[in-house]
Amino acid sequence: MKKYASLMLATTLAVTGISFSGNTASAESIDGLENKINELEKEQSELKEQQGSISGDKSDTEGKMNENEEEQSTVDTQIKSIDDKLTKTQNDIATKEQEITSTNDEIKKLEDRMIELKEEIKVLKERIKERDELIKKRLRAIQKSGGDMKYIEVILGSKSFGDFINRSSAVNTIMDQDKTILEEQQADKDSLEANKAEVEESKASVEKKKVALEGQKEELVALKDDLADQKDQKKTLMAKLEKEYTDLEEYKISLEDEQQILAAQAEAVEKAKNLAESEKGKLEQLAREEAARKEAEKREAEKRQAEQAKASSSKTASASSSSSNSSSSTGSTSSTPSSGSGLFIWPAAGPKTSDYGMRHHPIHGIDKLHAGMDIGASTGTPLKAAATGVVIRAGWMSGYGNTIMITHNLNGKTYTTLYAHLSSISVSAGQTVSQGQNIGQTGNSGGSTGPHLHFEVHEGGWNAAKSNSVNPMKFF
Repeated sequence: MKKYASLMLATTLAVTGISFSGNTASAESIDGLENKINELEKEQSELKEQQGSISGDKSDTEGKMNENEEEQSTVDTQIKSIDDKLTKTQNDIATKEQEITSTNDEIKKLEDRMIELKEEIKVLKERIKERDELIKKRLRAIQKSGGDMKYIEVILGSKSFGDFINRSSAVNTIMDQDKTILEEQQADKDSLEANKAEVEESKASVEKKKVALEGQKEELVALKDDLADQKDQKKTLMAKLEKEYTDLEEYKISLEDEQQILAAQAEAVEKAKNLAESEKGKLEQLAREEAARKEAEKREAEKRQAEQAKASSSKTASASSSSSNSSSSTGSTSSTPSSGSGLFIWPAAGPKTSDYGMRHHPIHGIDKLHAGMDIGASTGTPLKAAATGVVIRAGWMSGYGNTIMITHNLNGKTYTTLYAHLSSISVSAGQTVSQGQNIGQTGNSGGSTGPHLHFEVHEGGWNAAKSNSVNPMKFF
């Protein structure tokens, strides 16, 4: 337990930059801790403000996501309605096509009937022609025989009553035959005209019906095309909404990641503040104890001087000796991290392969900020902490893959380092690490085109916008 407590104290000293010299507390160290506490409180305030801003952004994003989902639901309903209309329209078009096919069949039948009528007309015309010839012959015969008077002569020329009866019957028969021929002739002509008119009227009606059906079909096809265009537009809108929702979801995840990181940073700052306050209390106690010791030594010296003055006439020598004995003091030293270049060590063995700054992104194909530098390290290369600090994140991050973030308080300033695309992680959030400590292994996880270490440095806490990222090379 004592060994563990000693280790924790050593870690605390490493993180907070506190120094002791023997049993003497340095006033400069106390002032430094006071400044550090003030800086940490300021950082806590900034972190709370950032957390509030991120909570607001997250709430706004969730609101936009809800609106997007409602709009998606509306568009989906519209697409289903259009699909129903398309299905009905397609069925209507199929029905019209069947009606048009049936009408075409009717027209074909009527055309066939017209052909039959033409044959019948041809036969009727022949028959009418024959009857016309017969009637003409009959009329010529009647004209030559004197017409109806000859019929009387035939009857009056009878030799007997029986002959009269026979002659009368024959005349009636001939007259009936003539009448029948005329009636049949007229009937054939009437039938010919009626059939011809009926077929032509039926054909005209069916053709008119066909034209109407084709017009209706054209309207339905136009409606179908319009509905198809509407559906395509709605699908395009739906794809846009789905893309927006995905972007909002990713942004929300990044905000949640940032919330976790800020919470870890706040926890680390609170821990550092508590440690600083604790160490300040210890230093103040040591200062009080040292002041009390010096006061006691002073009183003891004065007492000895008084006693020696009474005991001997060598007051000066005794006073000198007493002064010599009471002049012991404990010097104090303070160590502060070096400033500027040299704050960090190279985190993994390998050459720099990509600089900090704007570049054409190898995956997304757009120009954007490369917020760190890349080190060409093969998978499994040991990863070292660039400086002493507290791990605030150790896990998967979108785009970064396996990632470690460490917050450092160096020379009164807060820095955050990020190590991405790792193959393994050997530390956990909240853990204190020392400079050079093995924290994992490099790799090729996340959005990476090959094994390497992506290393970022942020002045202050990490933020998703990379607005406080700086070129890491200035710290080596």
